[in-house]
Amino acid sequence: MAGVYGSFAALGQYVATDLREVTSDLAALDGGGWWAVVVDFEGKVTCARFDRVRRAPLPEPAGPWHGPAPGDWRSSLDRAAYERGVRAIRDYIEQGEVYQANLCRVLSAPVPSGADPLALAARLAAGNPAPYAGVISVPGLSVVSASPELYLSRDGDVIESGPIKGTGVTAADLLDKDYAENVMIVDLVRNDLGRVAAVGSVEVPALCAVEEHPGLVHLVSTVRARLAPGAGWPELFAATFPPGSVTGAPKSSALRIINELEPVPRGPYCGAVGWVDADQGKAALAVGIRTFWISAGEIRFGTGAGITWGSDPGREWLETELKAARLIALASTGGN
Repeated sequence: MAGVYGSFAALGQYVATDLREVTSDLAALDGGGWWAVVVDFEGKVTCARFDRVRRAPLPEPAGPWHGPAPGDWRSSLDRAAYERGVRAIRDYIEQGEVYQANLCRVLSAPVPSGADPLALAARLAAGNPAPYAGVISVPGLSVVSASPELYLSRDGDVIESGPIKGTGVTAADLLDKDYAENVMIVDLVRNDLGRVAAVGSVEVPALCAVEEHPGLVHLVSTVRARLAPGAGWPELFAATFPPGSVTGAPKSSALRIINELEPVPRGPYCGAVGWVDADQGKAALAVGIRTFWISAGEIRFGTGAGITWGSDPGREWLETELKAARLIALASTGGN
């Protein structure tokens, strides 16, 4: 499809072609049209408006996915460096500077010329289905996501977020630390949404629900609010971005620590990936986790874990391995 249609997006139940424009102005999402959206963790905005949008399943790719060899992947932090980072965050917690912070690493590998993002999306859809899966391909950037996490949905003035905190192979693996971490991030998301919500409208319909996903389980909560009159997408992002579940609490302190400990930018990983229908007042933006992005001849994938005082450095490293293993195998030549 990429070769035939050029730029395209397949998100949720929508397939979009005929690219009209690309802008970095979030205010465009309050105008008209259907937009595919990628916002890097560092704040770079890509909003792509498409003229032809239809409800359809993920199209069949022209051919199979050709990814890197399994041994070609390199991590921005090796195990020793990651565990040092966990200990550093625990020191910051002891000093009272932060309660929780996400520590992430980026895996990267050369990608063969002509690798089709739609073929990778089809491979992930078959091997790792996810509620917010999708693919966006525009000049200079392709993003393929198998995200299980809702950053923001919108239906008129009703806004929802679905923060994930707590991961295990089974529900029995979840620790008290995981539940405490989830509640902490729910409070942060409530506070973020409260900045742009109608007074008294913020609520938590679900707290620490256990959700099963391929190869693991997550604790997921739901935070809902009504958007205050006059607030639009720029105000929503200013109040809530980057997502609380992939930063930490307090968010300002966590961002400073992330910048200190992580050696490379996260890019679309831990950012926002999804769609906005400005005409209908609807949207679904995922947190850019379980997400690949392709640019400048490389494919990248991020993985991380939330660090609290109760974190064990070795266990947190293994959590990042658990989150990455299935998807890296699928994206590699010879993966299953």
